[in-house]
Amino acid sequence: MSSARDEILSSLRAHRAGDSPVAPSDFGVLRTKVWPPEERYPRLRRLMEAVKTEFLEPGPGPWPEAIRAWMASQGLRTLLFGPGSPAGRRLAAGWPSGTGPRLIPYDRPVEEHKRELFEETDAGFTSTLGGIAETGGLILRPSPEEPRLLSLVPPVHIALLSVGDIRNTFWEAVVSFAWGSSMPPNALLVSGPSKTADIEQTLAYGVHGPKRLLVVAVAAPVI
Repeated sequence: MSSARDEILSSLRAHRAGDSPVAPSDFGVLRTKVWPPEERYPRLRRLMEAVKTEFLEPGPGPWPEAIRAWMASQGLRTLLFGPGSPAGRRLAAGWPSGTGPRLIPYDRPVEEHKRELFEETDAGFTSTLGGIAETGGLILRPSPEEPRLLSLVPPVHIALLSVGDIRNTFWEAVVSFAWGSSMPPNALLVSGPSKTADIEQTLAYGVHGPKRLLVVAVAAPVI
């Protein structure tokens, strides 16, 4: 009499990869979720503001200067960024000199500046791959140049978004990035500041991440 383990293994062997055809998937309903390009950013902003995301629109002016001015108005003194990323290089090149908020490059192992990171850093800066109009959110892809901790540890997360990179749906983003054939090791969808709720469904912000999320919306491509 065979054991349950033997029966399970026999079943798996009988259905080896390639023995059973994969049922076709119909993504037609997702293809119909399309908004005109001029409506995607307003929709994304409306949905993200509903969960306490803040927005900054520098307009034609330099966005690094706009970020610095906003930080000064909020009493924020330090901004952690990845100097090796394209957006990080542009941030550093356009950062005004003089007194005021200062940049902190993430250019050392975390063990070497742990206290500075967890106790003295007011905000973290990252680029984005774009946004999603359907649900309202940003697409982040952490990398060695812009690790996850930039958007996770500081109490304020500042994210740079090109409004031209907003996709209609997450499915459209997956297709445009060809993630079906090469999925990144880490990708994030961020809709607002960190939040959680207790058993009575009372929301608390900043428990597992930043208390504030500022989206810096620019017209030109970020990268």
